[in-house]
Amino acid sequence: MAFFDLVDFDDHEQVVFCSDKATGLKAIIAVHNTALGPGAGGCRFWDYDNDEQALTDVLRLSKGMTYKNAMAGLKLGGGKAVIIGNPKQLKSTALFEAFGRAVNNVGGRYYTAEDVNITTSDMAIVNSQTEFVAGLDGKSGNPAPFTALGTFLGIKAAVKFKLGKDDLSGLKVAVQGLGSVGYDLCAKLHAAGASLVVTDINQEALDKAASEFGATIVALDDIYHQDVDVFSPCALGASVNDVTIDLFKASIIAGCANNQLAAAKHDQLLKDKGILYAPDYVINAGGIINVALEIYPQPYCENEATKLVEKIYHTLMNVFDKAANENKPTGIVADEMAREIITRGNQD
Repeated sequence: MAFFDLVDFDDHEQVVFCSDKATGLKAIIAVHNTALGPGAGGCRFWDYDNDEQALTDVLRLSKGMTYKNAMAGLKLGGGKAVIIGNPKQLKSTALFEAFGRAVNNVGGRYYTAEDVNITTSDMAIVNSQTEFVAGLDGKSGNPAPFTALGTFLGIKAAVKFKLGKDDLSGLKVAVQGLGSVGYDLCAKLHAAGASLVVTDINQEALDKAASEFGATIVALDDIYHQDVDVFSPCALGASVNDVTIDLFKASIIAGCANNQLAAAKHDQLLKDKGILYAPDYVINAGGIINVALEIYPQPYCENEATKLVEKIYHTLMNVFDKAANENKPTGIVADEMAREIITRGNQD
């Protein structure tokens, strides 16, 4: 593998491959850019098909964190970690201790936190081996509610810009994925008067959404062509791809999933179809904003975190306005804005 020639390598500052035979730990820590501060981003535990898939995922996620933290106005760079394997089979105290030692060996260039299939309790074990952990119980805690809040406000911004509506009453939203963020988002959308179409691999979560929110349940592959106003991807990435892009009937794509576009070209294709795309790393920044206040020297404050998350609405409106004025896709505009912030950081 020509590692440095990979498209997703994108001049990462550091990529660390970690293993611990005794616990079965196989992990990758990627630090993309530290111009604005130490790299920060969660760790996900996933049973990847192969090591190359895991590497691609962590590189893309790490770069996304660089841009996310920049657009959120945080004094943090971009980093991410993945643990490879089936969490149901491999999770153990010893494994997370080994991962904590691996994070500690990076020397503070990367702060980790919980992500897919990892809990705040797991992170407490990691924290027993390293100080470079955030999102801990008793401090900023679970970032999911803040991610859901930011995504909800981002949907409101997209609806205001695209449809001219100040509220979500009467709108139809298709939510793909009912994890902790996706479910919380559904609760907020329902309370705001939106009707929901949902899908997930977890039947229990689907039944609960149908009972609590009156949501319509559809099959996994049927979520893309629903006749809705907003398609909200809240599962894993690449939901906007060569196959699905022709199926969308929604006029807005706005959700909390990372790396929603399977390829950069899909940004332009969405624009060509008249679909407003809320760049994923802008709309889903609520969690890292909350976590950042735990990394910063001053004491964590939930009210301050909430105020910062509320700025996502205005950040997205700026992206939408700039994209419209320059006749560019929203993703490209967000990237340009993020790179300008990072460049200024390099010059300070």
